[in-house]
Amino acid sequence: MDTTTAIHQRRSVKHYDPNHEISEVEIQELLELALLSPTSFNMQNWRFVVVTDTEKKAAIQAAAWNQAQITESSMTLLLCADLNAHEGGERYWVNAPQPVQDMLVPMIAPFYENNPQLQRDEAMRSVGIAAQTIMLAAKSMGYDTCPMIGFDPVKVAEIIELPENHVIGMMITVGKALKDANARSGQLPFEDVVFRNGFAG
Repeated sequence: MDTTTAIHQRRSVKHYDPNHEISEVEIQELLELALLSPTSFNMQNWRFVVVTDTEKKAAIQAAAWNQAQITESSMTLLLCADLNAHEGGERYWVNAPQPVQDMLVPMIAPFYENNPQLQRDEAMRSVGIAAQTIMLAAKSMGYDTCPMIGFDPVKVAEIIELPENHVIGMMITVGKALKDANARSGQLPFEDVVFRNGFAG
């Protein structure tokens, strides 16, 4: 499936075949594609928690207003981020030419340190980019997805044992659709959201 088709066909699916199992090979393939997503300074600050365990999924569902897609899907994926990923930046550039390392590595930590708002903003940007990669890649693999923020982040953090200085950005369910998504509810007009050279232009 080409990218344009995947974009057009990707929908937020709420009903999945509970009997379908996603293979470890497919999980590996999907997440290896996610790892190609861009991040600022190549920090790769996202962390992905793959949940296929029945009991864990049930616990997460209970912390997400009992939304059935969490347990019915083949996989529930928590997209998290390390807020301290800016520390120790040399490991992100080990394969770069030495002049590039010498220029970029010293820039990383000072850019983010002592700025928790920027750290969190960067985490959410990275998670959002990776999420779209995952959803489009899943669609191209014949799977449907649903991005979710409707859950108690504190309870889910306890369930997945989220480390200190990490944050959950969103959750994505992945599986085989049992029921099509509803018709698109209405897109805003192009001219209401696209501006040329600034809002006043």
